[in-house]
Amino acid sequence: MPAPDQRWFHRRGALARDGWESVVDASTPGWAHTGIRVAELAAGDVLALDERDVERIVVPLAGSFRIETADAAYDLAGRASVFDGPTDVLYLGAGAAATLTGSGRVAVATSPTTEQRPTRHIARSDVPVELRGAGASSRQVHNFGTPQALDAARLIVCEVITPAENWSSYPPHKHDEHDPGHETRLEEIYYFESAPARGAAGGAAASAFGMFSTYSSPAGDIEIDAMVHSGDIALVPYGYHGPAVAAPGYDLYYLNVMAGPDPDRAWLISDDPAHAWVRSTWEGLEIDPRLPFTAAGEEGSTR
Repeated sequence: MPAPDQRWFHRRGALARDGWESVVDASTPGWAHTGIRVAELAAGDVLALDERDVERIVVPLAGSFRIETADAAYDLAGRASVFDGPTDVLYLGAGAAATLTGSGRVAVATSPTTEQRPTRHIARSDVPVELRGAGASSRQVHNFGTPQALDAARLIVCEVITPAENWSSYPPHKHDEHDPGHETRLEEIYYFESAPARGAAGGAAASAFGMFSTYSSPAGDIEIDAMVHSGDIALVPYGYHGPAVAAPGYDLYYLNVMAGPDPDRAWLISDDPAHAWVRSTWEGLEIDPRLPFTAAGEEGSTR
């Protein structure tokens, strides 16, 4: 397999900066509208969220965290891992500097803006959970940062869990043209994690992987065909993206961060015409019975 486009695909830790394991922001070459910061914190660690002209969503990946602003403090209960269903999250509007403490892994989705929105803590129980697709294209989506769930200036953020052997981000689709009512221009970040499938008898977390592809559209040339592991990041400035495939024996997670230059905050996509017909094959199929993923002991848990 050829090496993925090094401009748009980054292995875990390759974008380390200022105590963060990975940082994508407006200083990243070719990037303008979205960002992400990922860190592993131990007790006593403190990280600053001090950029003023950005909005943020703090997403616990594993563990619990505290965010302190000049006016208030917010505790995120978090979760044991990204495969334990949704987590509570915190939205911080532009102008709200903060500090972050806690223990575990955390992601902070960002987008530059001067439009201010109120800070909002979204409880785990209030996160809209969508089971999308059917059969081997079944996946679970947590829509805590979509326009229907959150009043943000620009950010559109969600996370997806794909059970072992299933396909998601499929059919391949794009959102790189301004076509009112049909398609919006959105940069997109994929942050990945993978783990041995629930109930698997073997497998090591360090060996867990999935596959991810992106390819060119009329808006620009791009090619990513990568084996993805926990902590890897793919940047999609344009082009058709998908599928994201969970390898046999390993579940796949990704956090999607989107924003763009269009006036409307909307996620409108166009399928690749060569593959759009695949959607019709889902008719009559059931959702994968392994879904939904929840925490151990909760209704729907497959542990």
